[in-house]
Amino acid sequence: MRKKLLFIMPGLSSGGGERSLVNLLSQVDYEMYEVDLFLLNHDGLFMEFIPKHVHLLPLPDKYQQFTLALWKSMSQLLLKGEVGLAYHRFMFALKNRLFRSTALREQYSWKHMSVFFESLAQPYDTVVGFMEKTSIYFSVDKVQANTKVGWIHIDYDQLGMDPNFDVSYFKQLDHIVTVSEECADILKNRFPHQREKISVIHNIVSPKVIRQLAEQSKNETAATKDEEISILSIGRLHTQKAFELAIEACRKLVDKGYPVHWAIIGEGEERQKLSDLIQASGLENHFTLLGLKSNPYPYLKKADLYVQTSRFEGKSIAIDEAKILSKPIVVTRFSTAKDQIEDGVDGLIVDMNAEAVAAGIEKLIQDKALRARITDRLAQSSLGTEEEIHKFYKLLV
Repeated sequence: MRKKLLFIMPGLSSGGGERSLVNLLSQVDYEMYEVDLFLLNHDGLFMEFIPKHVHLLPLPDKYQQFTLALWKSMSQLLLKGEVGLAYHRFMFALKNRLFRSTALREQYSWKHMSVFFESLAQPYDTVVGFMEKTSIYFSVDKVQANTKVGWIHIDYDQLGMDPNFDVSYFKQLDHIVTVSEECADILKNRFPHQREKISVIHNIVSPKVIRQLAEQSKNETAATKDEEISILSIGRLHTQKAFELAIEACRKLVDKGYPVHWAIIGEGEERQKLSDLIQASGLENHFTLLGLKSNPYPYLKKADLYVQTSRFEGKSIAIDEAKILSKPIVVTRFSTAKDQIEDGVDGLIVDMNAEAVAAGIEKLIQDKALRARITDRLAQSSLGTEEEIHKFYKLLV
C-alpha cells in the first residue's frame, strides 16, 4: 500500500517557499506515496503547477465564513447563533491590529483562527507543515499522523517571532527541516533541546526544467533598448527584500552614466511605497515593477545581471535559479549568503547598503573578465538538487 502524506501550506500565491513546495511535489514518486494538499487559500500563481496526482482538500465551510470581511463574517455567524465563533473572529482581527510584527500576529492569532477548523478525519502516515507558523500549528493541532514534520524556510532569528510560543509545537514534531546549514545552526542555538530533530533539505531545483521554461518565450525582457544593461531581481515586495536599496543603487548607477534598466518580478504590500520611490528618484525609464510572473525564467535568461538586496533569507531559490542560468550575481551580506555564493567565484557578496550594491554591479559591468569567469564557472557547475527528495523519503520511514 502507498503511504499517505499530507502537506499543509497557507497558499501558492508566490514566493520561494511556494515554489519549493511545487518543485518537491513534482519529484515525488506517486507509485509509493498518496499525497493530499491542504491550502488555506485556493487562489495563487502556482496553483496550475500542482501535479495531477496530488489531491487538493476542500476548505471547510466555517473557515470560508471566517475569511469574509470582519463585520460580514461576524454578522453571519451571529445570525446562525455561533456566538463563540463570532467572538473568535473579532479577537483574531483585534490581535492582528495589536501587534506590529506580522510574525507575532500570526502566532498569537492562531488560537482564534484554529476554532474554525475541525480536526481532519483522515489519518496520515506523515503530515508536513511546509511553512513556519500556521502550517506547523495546523499540523500539530488538527492532523492525526504517525510522523509530523515542520519546515522552516528562513533565518528564524530574523522573523521576529516568539520562540516560547513555537517551542511547545516543536516538541510535538518528529522532524524539523530547514533549507541551509546556517539556518539549521540558528535553529539549534535557539532551540537546543530540539537540536536532534533538526535536519537540512535543500530546496529542490531542476536545471532541465528551468532551462526548458526559459525557452518558452524569446522576448521577455524589461529592457527597452538593445544597449541597456538589464538587471533583474525576483522576490516579494516586502521589507525583507530591501528593494529600496535596489532603487537607490539604480539611481547611483544612472548618475554615473550607466545605461541600466532594473526590473523586479514580484508583488506585495510595498508596491505603492516602491512605486513612489521610483517616481521620486526620477527612475521611471530605468526601473520597472513587473508584478507576478508564473514563468520568470525567460526574463532571467535575458537579464545581464541578477541582484538580491535582501536583509535576510533562508536559502533563496531565485539565487539558485539565476546560477542555473549562469547569471553573474550580486547579493547583500545577509547571514546565509555564503551558503549560496562564494564571493568572487560564482558571484559577489556586498555590504547591505545602496553604495555597496551599486559598486558591486559597477564592478561586474566594467570587469568583463570577472563576469566571464563567473558565467563560465556557473555553466560548468552541477547545480541540480533533485536528489534532495531522497533525504525527504528518509524522514517518512
